[in-house]
Amino acid sequence: MTSKIFLDANILLDFILKRGDHYQEAKQVMELVINNQVQAFITSSVLHITGYWVARAYGSAKAKELLVTLLIDIQVIDIPHQVALTALHSSINDIEDALQYYTAIHHKLNCFVSRDKQLQKDGIAALPVYSPKEFLENIG
Repeated sequence: MTSKIFLDANILLDFILKRGDHYQEAKQVMELVINNQVQAFITSSVLHITGYWVARAYGSAKAKELLVTLLIDIQVIDIPHQVALTALHSSINDIEDALQYYTAIHHKLNCFVSRDKQLQKDGIAALPVYSPKEFLENIG
């Protein structure tokens, strides 16, 4: 069965902006997505955050082009009202992280890929949070 993963904005930004030491691992994760070895999901919030930073780096036209290309292989999912309330009542203090994380749980994804160390600590057994390196080690 194909693994269904949630990609945090930091993974997309590392890939698109070719950010330093994180680029190679993000690229390897994205290659798995592009080659249909895993199914990737994001929320509209991740798309918004990514779009903002990519537009700052490359301009709006190029950012739109890059995001459209990403969305060929990545599915945007949304959060139902009740799940948003659950996320806001969770023990995760970062509101954005809580909303993304509980959206991923709601959609029955297999793992959450993020470099956010606090989210990795805050995750629960229902949905493991892996760094790109951990994810790549576990997928192989």
